[in-house]
Amino acid sequence: MQMNESISTWIKKNFFDTPASACTSLVLGLAVLWIGWKICDWAFLSAVWTADVNACRAGEGACWGFVAEKWRLILFGRFPFEEQWRPAAATLLVMCMLVLSGLPLMWRCGRLRLLAAAWVAALAGFFLLMYGGAFGLARVGTDLWGGLPLTVIITFVGMTLSSPIGILLAIGRRSRMPIISSLSTTYIEIVRGVPLITVLFVAAFVFPLLLPSSFKTDAFWRVAVAIALFQAAYMAETVRGGLQTIPNGQYSAARSLGMTPRQVYQYVVLPQALVAIIPAFVNSLISCFMDTSLVTVVSMQDLLGSLRLALGDAQWRGFFIEGYVFISLVYFLLSYAVSRYSLWLERRLTGKKRRELPDLR
Repeated sequence: MQMNESISTWIKKNFFDTPASACTSLVLGLAVLWIGWKICDWAFLSAVWTADVNACRAGEGACWGFVAEKWRLILFGRFPFEEQWRPAAATLLVMCMLVLSGLPLMWRCGRLRLLAAAWVAALAGFFLLMYGGAFGLARVGTDLWGGLPLTVIITFVGMTLSSPIGILLAIGRRSRMPIISSLSTTYIEIVRGVPLITVLFVAAFVFPLLLPSSFKTDAFWRVAVAIALFQAAYMAETVRGGLQTIPNGQYSAARSLGMTPRQVYQYVVLPQALVAIIPAFVNSLISCFMDTSLVTVVSMQDLLGSLRLALGDAQWRGFFIEGYVFISLVYFLLSYAVSRYSLWLERRLTGKKRRELPDLR
């Protein structure tokens, strides 16, 4: 009884406190119900779930048959059809390592080396499965990589390389040595002033022209490193913001105890600063995950590019909405999982609950 009364009191306070709020709540509630019904009818009740083009054209709802027919092309791109278990296993391997790395029991000093060794083995397994050429696996060039595996590995490589570079740039920008500070600031400002598309275009097409004809590099690695260097400039400003939250007194106190500048940053400043920038870091991670869609301008087919390949089939071209909804769900679910984990990690490391804003009504 008390629970019912508390719920009714909460509803009255938040939705029907005044005549204006009651009217607004009713209008918006009806609009949400109407829109929800239309979406439910289109997506589920009137939808076609089988890969039947004629049924999809005759129906009025969503044609999920397009996804049922093309999901392997969307998720794995132009990777040979018979070998698509390899990119699936490779992606699952990296995902499992990310989950394992997020478990607190793996953060103990004695297990960090084991975790590092596991990552080396996992990445070796990933590239072995993707490249092939050994253990009876057919050789598959990076030009045939695509879909979700390409999106995941570019994001992983980009963020893994950009994080330490960004930390060094942030520290360098705060350095008292003019040459180091100037070089770090110049790099950050130049990179942040250039669109990512330009960086990718230079890495894919211009950079090879500057190299000797006998020296060849894989386009995948050029693009991955370009994204890492581009992301490092933004990471540097994120880390610099975290460093500015640490009082100068802590640095002075650590120096007075005989610590070297490297030890001060390693044991005192950076642990606090990196915890403070968790929300901004996750935002950069999600942004990098989304920005991988730009690799299509250099003829690499990520998840979005693979969808465009699937839409190249004239029979299914008219059902592009369902395709974009499908990959949007993939992007959303992965981003949402990372976001929720970051909130949990922030609470665990800071020992604080989320601060609620005061009621200003």
